[in-house]
Amino acid sequence: MPNITVLDQNTINKIAAGEVIERPASVVKELLENAIDAKSTAVTVEIKEGGTSFIRVTDNGCGIPKEEVPLAFLRHSTSKIKSVEDLFTISSLGFRGEALASIAAVSQVELITKTSVGLTGTRFQIEGGEERSLEEIGAPEGTTFIARNLFYNTPARKKFLKTPSTEGAHVAELVEKLALSHPEVSIRFIQNNQNKLHTSGNHNLKDIVYTVFGREIASNLLEVTVNKPQVSIHGYIGKPVIARGNRNYENYFINGRYIKSSIISRAIEEAYRPFMMQHKYPFTMLHFSIESEMLDVNVHPTKMELRFRDGEMVYHMVYQAVSSALAHKELIPEVELEKKEEVKQNFSEKRHEPSPEPFERRRLMAMEQQAATEEKKDTAAYAFPKRLTPPQPSFVKERDDLADNWLKPQAPAMEKLPEAPSSNEVPKREKGPEQLDLFDGKLLEPKARSMHKLIGQLFDTYWLVEFNEQLFIIDQHAAHEKVLYEKTMGTLKTMEYISQLVSPPIILTLNQNEEILLKRHLKYFTDMGFEIEPFGGKEYAVRGVPANLFSIAKKELLIEMIDGLSEDGSSHNPDMIYERVASLSCKAAVKGGHRLSAAEANELIDQLLSLENPYACPHGRPTIISMSKYELEKKFKRIV
Repeated sequence: MPNITVLDQNTINKIAAGEVIERPASVVKELLENAIDAKSTAVTVEIKEGGTSFIRVTDNGCGIPKEEVPLAFLRHSTSKIKSVEDLFTISSLGFRGEALASIAAVSQVELITKTSVGLTGTRFQIEGGEERSLEEIGAPEGTTFIARNLFYNTPARKKFLKTPSTEGAHVAELVEKLALSHPEVSIRFIQNNQNKLHTSGNHNLKDIVYTVFGREIASNLLEVTVNKPQVSIHGYIGKPVIARGNRNYENYFINGRYIKSSIISRAIEEAYRPFMMQHKYPFTMLHFSIESEMLDVNVHPTKMELRFRDGEMVYHMVYQAVSSALAHKELIPEVELEKKEEVKQNFSEKRHEPSPEPFERRRLMAMEQQAATEEKKDTAAYAFPKRLTPPQPSFVKERDDLADNWLKPQAPAMEKLPEAPSSNEVPKREKGPEQLDLFDGKLLEPKARSMHKLIGQLFDTYWLVEFNEQLFIIDQHAAHEKVLYEKTMGTLKTMEYISQLVSPPIILTLNQNEEILLKRHLKYFTDMGFEIEPFGGKEYAVRGVPANLFSIAKKELLIEMIDGLSEDGSSHNPDMIYERVASLSCKAAVKGGHRLSAAEANELIDQLLSLENPYACPHGRPTIISMSKYELEKKFKRIV
């Protein structure tokens, strides 16, 4: 039998380092969090070869006194907490005191630091956990931390690293997350001598969202603000039009710390569920401020997980905050026939490219203005003739008049050349299409219903409505699905149902698991208007069904409902059962390819617009899309 021995300190340090330092991104995370805890207002992160050969983090924080520098690299030495009681009131990002010791155990580290009261700085070198030198050096206020040759003394760990480009991508993602979590800190990220990210530190979260994620997402944000005694939430959520196929864009921060929480994630997705398709996930950028005693952050060394003292309260608060932000917004996606012309900006539109210098910006603006003036002069010299009197509202008359103008361009009584604009006049840009936002003269405002112009039915499936220089296209099947779903949910929750007898009864043959599910949920089925009783053996007779489900209450459908309850795992949740029944009732909706009369279409539209959320069917497909007059005129070259 092997003998029990105590491991040497070097082995202990390397084992501990394996829990904290998994890859270069782990090193950057610990050092960047330390820089933020040191009250820095500007931090620069630089890596080479994915961070495996070189990592440098420079900040302008408070620095470390010379006599405390060697202590900083000992395990469990920290300035963040003093006793176990402090674990329950942690306000800093780091607190374990393991980061610097773990980094020093697996790399060659150089530290240069200076405090505001010191005349000179301190340079400290440590390799593989062993001190090499400690000396005075001239340095600016703050701290520079350099880690070289990561895992040089643990080659087995180094073999598990990915390619430099992959490791660099992980570092870039981490720096972006920390920049988004602290908009008050200016963060610059340099990779292989190239600037990849630079935030201003102006406290404006939306500016950083634009810098990191681009224009499309920044232009489709909804603001969220909730203030409660112990919890506050502020930030942005994305409109359903920018949904993604994974959860990578679900970002939320608690007290400045980027975390993952199944409670918050589930609340966000439940609030979005009526607005987007299945297997799509929203964009969120939410900052939580929660009192420390309501959290336990001492869960995992990576500090990516935490526990809530009252998880149910947090769930409902997040759900209500997101639902309220989405409510009363007209979330109709707009169709673009071609890519919109990019509007010239004074700053670079590329994701991580720095903006031009001020003198360069002025020179570029002057060149653009001169080019626009010359173009206007050329346009005026060759402008098409323009009528003094408008043409008759007839296509044939308009075509003939246009032909006359072309054949007789010199007739002074019928035409007039436009005057060239002055060189100081700035051309007025046509406003591009934007997604509709609030109930302000929009399609879904009740008083706007009388101004809707029903054009007709397209492909026996889509109804065209003209309103306010927009063409709205309504999917009759998705719209009817939504109307039936909301009506069924309303009657089920208020118990305003009518049971209708089925003759002959529907006979169900269930296996043992299905019998257990049916007996467990039988009360809910009975409350909804089903009459189900044993019929001998494994058979059950369905003698009555809710009246609004009569046309679709078939044997296969009832089996599907019971199977669906097993998938949901909703053992004691009637809302989930009601929702399953309501979604199945949508099978009775009018199908695509079915011709409706104008009166039926008007009635359907009236019912759709009376709903609180008419924008998506129960499965998340859009019920309405829009197309602007601007886009149509661009397609027909009326606007160049």
